[in-house]
Amino acid sequence: MIEVHLYGRLRRLAPDPRGDREAVVYLDALPGETVGSVLERLGVRTEEIAHIFLNGALLTTCNSMAPWLRYQRVREDVPTCDPNLDTPVRDGDRLGLFGRDMAMLVV
Repeated sequence: MIEVHLYGRLRRLAPDPRGDREAVVYLDALPGETVGSVLERLGVRTEEIAHIFLNGALLTTCNSMAPWLRYQRVREDVPTCDPNLDTPVRDGDRLGLFGRDMAMLVV
């Protein structure tokens, strides 16, 4: 199972995005699953994404402050606005998807 936490306007994709409940979607992991295939399954366009976290580590950000934020990163290089669609996602992984309307949240 892949746990996808949705923030900002992406909350609309959760089964019950109302109230104080977390907007979380649970997906069965498919063979060869990637960040791109998860986004596709959810109906999320890459243009809607500002930040992606994979298991609590920063995978992608459109924020130019990323080099100075000192977040744990999935890769050693500074994440860019490239959504890294080919990054593998496995059973038990957690994705955090932040919409463009939440771009300043991680600063």
